Amino acid sequence: MLAIISKIGSGAAKASLTVWSALWTFPSILLSAFIIAWGAEAAQFLMSQGLALAILAWLQTLPEFAVEAVIAWEAGKDISKTHLAIANFTGSLRLLVGLGWPMIYFVAWFFNRRNPETGNSIELVFDDEHSVEVWGLFLPILYFIFIWWKGSLTIWDSIPLMGSYFLYLFILWKIPPKKQDEETMDEVGRIPRAILRLERIPRLMAIWGLFLLGGLILYFSAHPFLESMLAIAVSLGVSQFVFVQWVAPFLSEFPEKVSAFYWARKVTSAPLALMNMVSSNINQWSILTAMIPIIFAVSSGGNRALVFDAHQKHEILLTIVQGLLGFLFLLNMRLSAHEAFGLFTMWLIQFVLPSTREMMIYLYLLWCAIEIIRLIAARKAVPAYAGLRRVLANRFQEVGA
Repeated sequence: MLAIISKIGSGAAKASLTVWSALWTFPSILLSAFIIAWGAEAAQFLMSQGLALAILAWLQTLPEFAVEAVIAWEAGKDISKTHLAIANFTGSLRLLVGLGWPMIYFVAWFFNRRNPETGNSIELVFDDEHSVEVWGLFLPILYFIFIWWKGSLTIWDSIPLMGSYFLYLFILWKIPPKKQDEETMDEVGRIPRAILRLERIPRLMAIWGLFLLGGLILYFSAHPFLESMLAIAVSLGVSQFVFVQWVAPFLSEFPEKVSAFYWARKVTSAPLALMNMVSSNINQWSILTAMIPIIFAVSSGGNRALVFDAHQKHEILLTIVQGLLGFLFLLNMRLSAHEAFGLFTMWLIQFVLPSTREMMIYLYLLWCAIEIIRLIAARKAVPAYAGLRRVLANRFQEVGA
């Protein structure tokens, strides 16, 4: 991955060579995404669906972690490159919420628009278990408000960020797996269904084999895939900052988008697709950002903090308020058409017209305020909170029994 970053701005000389590697790396990335998705789809019957998605998100975001790690290491050697570390993780998070979430909704709508049961309008409705992901998303975003306020990211910030992630994993670990019956089996794809009909040992070997195979394919193809796309970006004259903030995150997140869109074709599995994205959001808000100051400190040879300038604080704040709005939408345990369209439109405007980003912060905050007022005016328990209470209560009752 070091070669990827070092070639930014100077990779034109080898562009003609690396562009051709897209011919094999692109199909490999697609194949790895489907293989890992099949494994996760079957694994939800052996562990909680959320934990299966957490494993899936780890495998899918490995390229993103690798890119961010290299950028953080380079920033430790050259403090002037700090802005690239901020650009990469803010761009990655905004892509997931502003492009990934709406695209899942639009794919689900497109494939089900003529379904007599849903009609032209659909909603993605989430199960109680998905409330764990919703609150798992909120904790690191809440702490990032403090990081933005103090204007720096240090090793000490890694502790609460990692702590929030391990708490999220702990709760997922305690949730029982999905019941395997004919009705639920009909909801999964042909390959996961065939795996689930195997005996216990072959079934376990097949599921973990899919995770391992998909992860290995992804590991060996991610680097040349990113290099080939970098060569294309350089040949098109894409700037260094734009590449790091938008192009690199889009490419490194490509596997999770493929598997999510695979699930999004059916209304019944579209919520699973969105929770796949949310799990990746949680990964990046917590573990990925916790990794940055650690690598930065090791590279720089001392316990140095990443100090944000005004522009970097602006980028972080924009990412926070977009994430908060997405969280508030999920508190109702559903995603509607106007919410998906709103997230996409506001992301598209700031992407096409960077000069509007300051205005977008206020628009996000205004919409957040409206959503909070609506929740208060409803005078009832927030669905995600009620769902989490039911999940925890059911688990404790099972343990007590």
